[in-house]
Amino acid sequence: MAFHGVANATNFKIAAKDVNAYVRSFVSADDIDNGNVFYETAKSTTSGQDQVFTAVKPATSHLSNLWMAVEPEVVKTAGKYRNIDPDIRNFYNVAGDVFAAFSPKIGDIITLSAEALGGTKSTNTFVVATNADYKLNWAASAVSGLSLSYLGDTYVSLPTGTTIGDTQRVTLYQFEVTAVS
Repeated sequence: MAFHGVANATNFKIAAKDVNAYVRSFVSADDIDNGNVFYETAKSTTSGQDQVFTAVKPATSHLSNLWMAVEPEVVKTAGKYRNIDPDIRNFYNVAGDVFAAFSPKIGDIITLSAEALGGTKSTNTFVVATNADYKLNWAASAVSGLSLSYLGDTYVSLPTGTTIGDTQRVTLYQFEVTAVS
């Protein structure tokens, strides 16, 4: 089973926590992992979604001023049961469902799992927005568009052990937003 990207919002230090204009509701035709980035095209035309915007996969001409998904990780099982699965890596925003996102700003500190990122870390010290990919991708330097600089590793504990008190740690990468356009 493939795990989905994790954006550990409890470790975020972002402007969006204090400025509601930087947080919006979105809907997408694709499944969206937390930590995925996208651009906004227009408000949804679906009835009852008058305050919801449409999320679209980044394109070469739209790598600036992107939004990042950060819906609380309440895992749905069989599409109807919520919070039965304690592993936040199994959470994703289902296509057609409304989800929360924020607008990254320079100086924001963002923590993401390896599953939320594309490419290979190796000696790369940035993750950047790329054409036709919801994931930020490892890169050697910043680009013209959304770019985050690698700060270091951290972790999150998951209650997925096989015995009482047994937990697993998942490595997360911490970044600082260095460019948005």
